Amino acid sequence: MPTGNDWITTPITAALLRGALEVEHTERGILPHRLPAGARAQCPDPQLAMAEGQPSGVRLAFRTTATAVELDTLPTKRVYAGLPPRPDGVYDLLVDGRLTAQGSVTEGDTLTIDMSTGTAEQKPGQPGTLRFTGLPGGTKDIEIWLPHNETTALVALRTDAAVEPLPDRGRRVWLHHGSSISHGSDAVSPTTIWPALAASGGGVELINLGLGGSALLDPFTARTIRDTPADLISVKLGINLVNLDLMRLRGFGPAVHGFLDIIREGHPTAPLLVVSPILCPIHEDTPGPSAFDLDALGSGELRFQATGDPAEHASGKLTLRIIRGELERIVAQRAAEDPHLHYLDGRELYGEADFAELPLPDALHPDAAAHRRIGERFAERAFTAGGAFSDRRTGTAAGRDVR
Repeated sequence: MPTGNDWITTPITAALLRGALEVEHTERGILPHRLPAGARAQCPDPQLAMAEGQPSGVRLAFRTTATAVELDTLPTKRVYAGLPPRPDGVYDLLVDGRLTAQGSVTEGDTLTIDMSTGTAEQKPGQPGTLRFTGLPGGTKDIEIWLPHNETTALVALRTDAAVEPLPDRGRRVWLHHGSSISHGSDAVSPTTIWPALAASGGGVELINLGLGGSALLDPFTARTIRDTPADLISVKLGINLVNLDLMRLRGFGPAVHGFLDIIREGHPTAPLLVVSPILCPIHEDTPGPSAFDLDALGSGELRFQATGDPAEHASGKLTLRIIRGELERIVAQRAAEDPHLHYLDGRELYGEADFAELPLPDALHPDAAAHRRIGERFAERAFTAGGAFSDRRTGTAAGRDVR
């Protein structure tokens, strides 16, 4: 184990981070963001602020001969009143693309949320230290994936040998936008959220704009996608619009067109895949909004329920079945002039047979096993020959460095 004099401290900068669109320098550390400041300023919603600040898909990436790594971080722990404690966020350490070690930081700030009243209280805490030792010798590429569901400020990086930013490995960049399912809800670690699994299967670099509760066709999100360099783009739309009962059918179609129009301003010919919602029985034919099941909360269980009336779809309220039909229609209409635009029915990723085998534990979010299935199926449908993201020049997967 290195002594105090053996450690090399390397400043944490944007050059060492992948998957973050902006970094904020605070008195307590470097805070990665997945939406830029201009986008954040246009919506003061606390749910969006929490979601984009959780570093899903964000990783420290560097090349080194070090065999020991220490990382000081300041996480924010969420505590839900009346529910069992949440597990600490998990950090995945990859060596040359292979999961080698995992760790957690137990210290940090605490955010206590009372879902019955909608109030929250934050208490400051202290940073903690992750320590990875016994790593393989020689030059290697190291990635430390940050917890996908825990706001994490980066305080200090120490190693027993010098580090340099990970060079370009010739992989295409895949930017994905979606809801809490894409964010990683109920996955067990950051590299096992379905977009990370799909990116690994496709051999691409991931930028994950899965934003829990916030895939809402916001123009600032479309502009963020427009302005972010990417080779491949996917947008998974629908469930959050129903969750919040945000709009009616009349507004939905034009909003989707506008969202895609903005993306195309910056990426006119990039493969763009529109993905409809996976199966979610409570909202297939029942509109939102979604609500916590208070009876379940009373017994210490988190579950959701649909509170709309199925008859309301006649007046324009959205259900998942309606949204899938509209998205398929819109993509077909636009694809006549946009050959790089594609559609994928989310039920191909998780459908009725999957629900029977791997039901949604809280009625909204897939569990760890379902995340793996969704990730593997997305990789198969999108990245292999004939898929939206296949490399049509060679007929092979889009990634150039599949491990």
